[in-house]
Amino acid sequence: MEQLDETDTENYEQNQHSKSPIRKRAKNDLIDIEDSSKTNDRNSSENVGWVTVLKLAFQSIGIVYGDIGTSPLYVLPGVFPSGIQSNDDLLGGLSLIIYSLIIVLLLKYVFIVLTANDNGDGGTFAMYSLICRYAKVSLIPTQQAEDRNVSNYKLDLPKRRVKLAYAIRSLLEKSQMAKQILLFIAILGTSMIIGDGVLTPCISVLSAVEGLERSASSLNADIIMWISVLILVLLFQFQKFGTDKVAYTFSPILMVWFLSIGMIGIYNFAVHDSTVIKAFNPWYVIQYFKKSPKDAYFSLGGVVLCLTGAEALFADLGHFNVRAIRISTCSVVFPSIVLAYMGQISYLRKHPMDVQNAFYRSIPKPMYWPMFVLAVLAAIIASQALISATFSIVQQSVALGCFPRVKVVHTSPQYEGQVYVPEINTLLMIACVGVTLGFKSSAAMGHAYGIAVVFGFTLTSFFLLLIMIMIWKTHPIFVLAYAFTIGAIEFIFLSALLVKFTDGGYFPFVFGAAFVMVMYIWNYGYRLKYKNELDNMVSLAKVEEITSDPKISRLPGIALFYAEVVQGISPIFTHFVSNVPALHSVLVFVSIKTLPISKVSPEERFMFGRVEPYDRAIFRCIVRYGYREAREFANSFEEMLVDRLKEFILDHPQEVETESHTKLEREVEFIDAQLQEGSMVYLMGENDVICAKGSSFTKRMVIDYAYDWLRRCVRQPEETFLVPRRKLVKVGMINEV
Repeated sequence: MEQLDETDTENYEQNQHSKSPIRKRAKNDLIDIEDSSKTNDRNSSENVGWVTVLKLAFQSIGIVYGDIGTSPLYVLPGVFPSGIQSNDDLLGGLSLIIYSLIIVLLLKYVFIVLTANDNGDGGTFAMYSLICRYAKVSLIPTQQAEDRNVSNYKLDLPKRRVKLAYAIRSLLEKSQMAKQILLFIAILGTSMIIGDGVLTPCISVLSAVEGLERSASSLNADIIMWISVLILVLLFQFQKFGTDKVAYTFSPILMVWFLSIGMIGIYNFAVHDSTVIKAFNPWYVIQYFKKSPKDAYFSLGGVVLCLTGAEALFADLGHFNVRAIRISTCSVVFPSIVLAYMGQISYLRKHPMDVQNAFYRSIPKPMYWPMFVLAVLAAIIASQALISATFSIVQQSVALGCFPRVKVVHTSPQYEGQVYVPEINTLLMIACVGVTLGFKSSAAMGHAYGIAVVFGFTLTSFFLLLIMIMIWKTHPIFVLAYAFTIGAIEFIFLSALLVKFTDGGYFPFVFGAAFVMVMYIWNYGYRLKYKNELDNMVSLAKVEEITSDPKISRLPGIALFYAEVVQGISPIFTHFVSNVPALHSVLVFVSIKTLPISKVSPEERFMFGRVEPYDRAIFRCIVRYGYREAREFANSFEEMLVDRLKEFILDHPQEVETESHTKLEREVEFIDAQLQEGSMVYLMGENDVICAKGSSFTKRMVIDYAYDWLRRCVRQPEETFLVPRRKLVKVGMINEV
């Protein structure tokens, strides 16, 4: 493919940035950027020392790998649902499992997808935000040229440029439909992860508890089902303690589990049939499909279950880091589960009738009860992987305006990615109980689970291909190689599972559709409200008229006017003054903005600018966060804001057209005096959103009913921003969209 030479590259970059120069203020922005040319510290957790990496690698075993680690409980019954026809079929099935793990788990996720992280954060929305940062594809117009100055915002791109990358980027930026499709895919991927968060606990716990049938045949399916429900309810009660504490509790247990299944696999391999090592020869896969193409094709629905949890491995990355995940996968997880599958196949070569309960039947009798207890504990831990991943991806979605506001609790002061979402925890618990009571057995649940898993794989591959082409500038040969190998394998898996759509495979689509609808309605309403405020911004002339009006009283203190728009003064300002004819001596219009990066350093958190007329102590402030960050509590936030405001005043004498340092110091003293004489007050709008006259029936149903209901049910903005209620003043306002 033709490459652009160095001159073309420089011209292209200049053309891209000349439209919005960093140091020049746009008229409608009312912002002057503070100098933020700081050292690029790129917080990525990859910069931590090896002691911390090994510690995180150990923790990750208790959080990330439970799902993959417990897959030997239920994979082989799904691979051979009609029984084993010949011993050669066993070798073909084992070969399929081994190469699925090598290609999808190791090659795709561990060595490729983990590299597509966003400053150490993973998941569907992390990939989407990475694309939004590189190309202007976000549907919410909050992008500003100044954002590029934030340290973690800049991408370390390869020097080589290709026309294909520019062509695709241009297409995405110019096409509103393409932007809508990207957002829809990101929302769909998120919904599938949440669906996994429901199905994983159910199938893992059910398959483990079903082991009781070997020693207690009197237990029927209903009793096993209710035991599983009890375990699931207890599991969700532990989530509030946080990933850090849960990981240290679970990691030793799961480490013992991996060592145990690996050692039992070695035992069965040595005792029953060591020739199964031939399955490492991919020729047995070809022979398997040649002998019975239909049975081999349908067995893929069971094979894919050995990959469950691979998507969680990426989504949970924010809790750990890339090196920790790679170390734990390659040193513990992959060898153990491969040995476990080899051991089961070795046992089945002599006892083919035991395939429907292969895991427990292949355990030596003296080890049965210890392994049963370990299996139940490991199944509980397996649920943790997707639960933690769900919390992470919901946090990202909320921050980027694609999920209704929910409470996000940061459970670890050391690792910011470790979060707990109470509302989602309750929702998952209720859904898990309902699914368990509905399906009743792990076998019945397998089709639904497999479809959710593989659908997530394909959506991740779609975003990965875009990143490879646009951001990494990967050579087209390697892009095509990925699409026609890994992409094709995932498509074949998905097609084999869709055949079982009516046998429970519909569940992830129904569940996903419900979440997609909620997320899309919320994002649509949020975008319309933002655009309405943007279209009705208060002009500078109106601000001057209001602040110079002698009828408007000036009170001591500092008022923070909160608004969502970052480009100007929100109409809530004029609405407030028309109802309350009084203003504080110092006014700061505050916008909380989430950048499409995981973290913003505290030094780059605030952007200040003066609002004309410059001599009336009116300022604009944009407070920037990453989508993975916790908000500061009121006292800390107020202290930081005031300190940075005073720094801004002293560093920008040109704004007040004076070189007199004494005058600037007097203004700083005035700020301090107002804070002492008065107080810090937060002013916010209570915005009702209704459709304008003449709107379509569909739009009225979405905005006037669905979005309005969601807005009333979820947490209010002051809760999200941790605004103290004793300092809060709200004024009602209706936005016609």
